[in-house]
Amino acid sequence: MTVAVTVPSPCINVCRIDRRSGWCEGCRRTVDEITRWPLANDAERRAILDELPKRIPRKRLGISW
Repeated sequence: MTVAVTVPSPCINVCRIDRRSGWCEGCRRTVDEITRWPLANDAERRAILDELPKRIPRKRLGISW
């Protein structure tokens, strides 16, 4: 039995992991979240998406790396 997954990926095809934050520069997910995404159910995907707005790049805050 397969479960239909309806939560789309936040990927925008800018796939670079920032060394300091550990987040993708495009979607702000971690490597673990990115690799887990294809197997995650909708609840797990929503939990990941809920964290992304909290991950504001430091560059936008005027703090240099």
